[in-house]
Amino acid sequence: MNKSFMFISSKRFSLLLNLAITYLFLSIIVRLILYIYSFSFVDFSIINFFKIFTFGLFFDIGSLSYLLAPYTIYLMITPSSIIGKSFDRFLTLTFYFLFLFISIFSFLAEITFWMEYQKRFNFIAVDYLLFTYEVISNINESYPIPLLVLLIFSVITLFFYLTNENDVFKKTFIDKLRFNKRLFPVLLILIILSIYHYKVKNSDAEVFRNVIENELSKSGIYSFFESYNSNEINYNDFYLTTDILNSKHNKIREITSIGDEKKPNIILIVLESFSSNFMEHFGNKNNLSPTIDSLSKKSIFFTNLYAVGTRTVRGLEAITLSIPPTPGRSIIKRKNNDNLFNIGSVFKEKGYSNTFFYGGDGYFDNMNLFLGNNNFKIVDRRNKNRFVKQFNTERIEIEDHEVSFENSWGVCDEDLFNKLLKVTDKQYKTGVPFFNLVMTSSNHQPYTYPDHKVNIPSGTNREGAIKYADFSLKEFINKAKKKDWFNNTIFVFISDHCAYSAGRTELNIRSHHIPAMIYNLNREPEEISKLSSQIDIMPTLFGYLNWSYSSIFFGKDINKLEPENERAFISNHRRLGLLKENKFMTLGAKKKANFYNWNSDNNILTEIKIDSFFLKKTITYYQSAYELFKNNGLKNTYKP
Repeated sequence: MNKSFMFISSKRFSLLLNLAITYLFLSIIVRLILYIYSFSFVDFSIINFFKIFTFGLFFDIGSLSYLLAPYTIYLMITPSSIIGKSFDRFLTLTFYFLFLFISIFSFLAEITFWMEYQKRFNFIAVDYLLFTYEVISNINESYPIPLLVLLIFSVITLFFYLTNENDVFKKTFIDKLRFNKRLFPVLLILIILSIYHYKVKNSDAEVFRNVIENELSKSGIYSFFESYNSNEINYNDFYLTTDILNSKHNKIREITSIGDEKKPNIILIVLESFSSNFMEHFGNKNNLSPTIDSLSKKSIFFTNLYAVGTRTVRGLEAITLSIPPTPGRSIIKRKNNDNLFNIGSVFKEKGYSNTFFYGGDGYFDNMNLFLGNNNFKIVDRRNKNRFVKQFNTERIEIEDHEVSFENSWGVCDEDLFNKLLKVTDKQYKTGVPFFNLVMTSSNHQPYTYPDHKVNIPSGTNREGAIKYADFSLKEFINKAKKKDWFNNTIFVFISDHCAYSAGRTELNIRSHHIPAMIYNLNREPEEISKLSSQIDIMPTLFGYLNWSYSSIFFGKDINKLEPENERAFISNHRRLGLLKENKFMTLGAKKKANFYNWNSDNNILTEIKIDSFFLKKTITYYQSAYELFKNNGLKNTYKP
């Protein structure tokens, strides 16, 4: 007790105590801001309010122990003879500045991250850290950077002033505390750090039924470091398992069709962040997407289809590999993901050329390396200042003279589509059927695009970006209709994921509902309302083309789905879900499962007793997908 009191009263530890109080105070302020911002999503009660802030304080202390560790060790090892000398003053003031800068910057970043994802820092923040060019450019275009920098340095200056006025620095530099008297408080802090590091998991904060309240209970920095350590998740260690040795998903299957095979050209356009509720068909009255609305009436329109995840890499993974998501990072970003059986494998076997088009640098999210090593040529906007590992395929540059507008994510959709038209013209002249996979990007923060294209100024909001993306698509279709190759070209449109995923539950089903359509198929327009998934869209197209092929796809031809086999996969990086009719099973870490009844009218999940057959089916899907990838079962080692 006396030693503990000595720690609190010792002048040498004045700055340490000051830093701790400052950090915890700012943490409470940020949590309060996030709480107020998300108030409509929380299940408010006084008890829950105090519970959130109590758990939050617990995790803030954990974050604090990490941040204070370097200075704590320094305080322990510093010889008494140099306390207060120039070296001691320089290192102490430098640490104080860095501590404040990191803390304030991370708190501001947390607020902006929350506004976009309604989450504390997670695997997305970790992934973005690896792509500093796009992220820093995006921040620069989305927010007033000079003002933010001024704000950060103004707050730091204020804290320096207040700390100096209260003689904290003076006390720190005059107390030549002996080593043996410094040892106990320093060891105490390091023990606290060890307990948090080895015993406390971020998921320990998840004591509420409401996912937003669970996130509010966490600490951003603590969440960040745990996400960094858990991006790769071993399914068998964390999730419920079953005996899947005889699973049909582990075997090559022969897909047979009746009738002559058709080999038209295919252009698959993946629409960035396009939610179904942007469309008039699903109740939107703001005329955001007149082109897509019009195309849906002329297409095979899938009205009950769901995205597997909440990120572009998950959408591309589902579409190209036709596989349910596995926990942790997308396969697109993992090692050993080359030469996998994918839709490009099928197209290649049918005599097609495969090309991936992206308006930015496809190095981002590892798209180029993944697709380049899986049967696709690449067309993108090269970042000339970036050296990256090359892949074994041709790469075509979007040249400077072909760009009318670009932001941090790449060229605008109009420029991307114009490049697509130019390359497609050349492909057509070769006489070889082509499959072009296009990833758009204009409907993405900072929501900037060329001026005077739509009635909402560039950079205003997402609604303007949606209108511009739709406008670009209209221009592309109008130009494509004049091409010789148009009549023999099928267009597939599908979103990579929805724009928003906030809700009271960790998996918000409605926020995975996306549009998908097949246009110019030379069939009567039709609406198909069967429950389906992103992984089904390409097997369905192959069915319309009467293709027979060997397959290890999990995706099915939607037209051949019997009612009892309709399903959708809905997941994030950690929780895995299966939706059938109005029943929803989720698998979570710590080998947990939850079963719900879903009211689609109000998007409410009501927990019910687990159906053992449904549970086993859910486990089989996800465990099979994991085992196939980890054991090289997805490798294209056979001739499809």
